[in-house]
Amino acid sequence: MILKRLIFALLIIFSFTSCTSDDDASTPDRRSIEDLETDFQALNLQQGINDVTLENLNGSSWNFRVIIPESASSTERPLVLTLHGAAGGDVDAHKNTACYAEPGFAALDPIIVSPNGGTQLWNSAFNQDLVIGLMYLTQKYLNVDRDRTVVTGYSNGGNGSWFYAEIYPEIFTASIPMASSYSTFSSNGSVRTIETPLYVIHGENDELFPLAETQEWVAATRDAGTNVTLEVAPGLTHYESCNYSPYLQNAASWLQDEVWD
Repeated sequence: MILKRLIFALLIIFSFTSCTSDDDASTPDRRSIEDLETDFQALNLQQGINDVTLENLNGSSWNFRVIIPESASSTERPLVLTLHGAAGGDVDAHKNTACYAEPGFAALDPIIVSPNGGTQLWNSAFNQDLVIGLMYLTQKYLNVDRDRTVVTGYSNGGNGSWFYAEIYPEIFTASIPMASSYSTFSSNGSVRTIETPLYVIHGENDELFPLAETQEWVAATRDAGTNVTLEVAPGLTHYESCNYSPYLQNAASWLQDEVWD
């Protein structure tokens, strides 16, 4: 059922991003989901770090990292999707997993997927295509426990973590935004409830995204019924992402003890 929902979401997003006004008979045939699956299977992913490029459905490229633990050969592993910060187009942005994702989730021994969002925000149509596509492929072809899937990220990636928790609760069973700025108020002033459990980590001295705003948004959605925990990282600013690793370890314990138990 989860895979059916994933492929449905992927088809909807793809149909939106691929529609153009100048389609004609000379337009080459678009790639199918079957083409995408065939190419993913041909990647021959190995234990350890795999940095790969995959041609997506509309002919452009997805760049991403997949980290596969040794334990994945024998048992289903949790799946961590980690979204990098910024949107500056750094071609290596998805390779920064050693900073906080790897040490932060070490106790879970998960499969880690880290996509490169390019110059677009994580809620863009292209990046929704990327995220949903990778979730579909990894859940179908890797040894993933579909009941233990978490989206996390820092700064822009933290905002993306909120977004995917809210918009795709059928795909992610938990979300861990770090150093984020995501209002839980709708334009009419009402507060939105998010179905996915969240563990929000925020630096006390974040100079880009003030702590007080995040505290207000967390408190409001918690009062509305969202299962959300806020941990404040004492003394940390916005530009100390690697120092968030111990707090991510706390979030990993929360996953094991309170969400996935």
